[in-house]
Amino acid sequence: MNGDEQLLTGRVYGADHDAPNPGPLPHRTYAELVGGPLDGLLLDIHGWRTEEVDDGVALTTELSRWPGGRALYDPHPGEPRKPGPGVACRFYYTGDTP
Repeated sequence: MNGDEQLLTGRVYGADHDAPNPGPLPHRTYAELVGGPLDGLLLDIHGWRTEEVDDGVALTTELSRWPGGRALYDPHPGEPRKPGPGVACRFYYTGDTP
């Protein structure tokens, strides 16, 4: 794991890197991002409806194939989800878009 990867692991996507606690909060629900430029980050999905989780996400990042573009992440169909706070599911990298 290189230095950039170590910085991202266990952090929440969108949290300020200078924040005193950029990690997950115990009362929130997260999806773990797997693969791609945001591998190891957690995405806050607290309060999302099942349909929203099923749709996946396009997350803005300077680390994608196109700087300032979006990295695409989707859940695997049929993969179990844990209810409640903590890491409930995984979103897998499927590509980049400008």
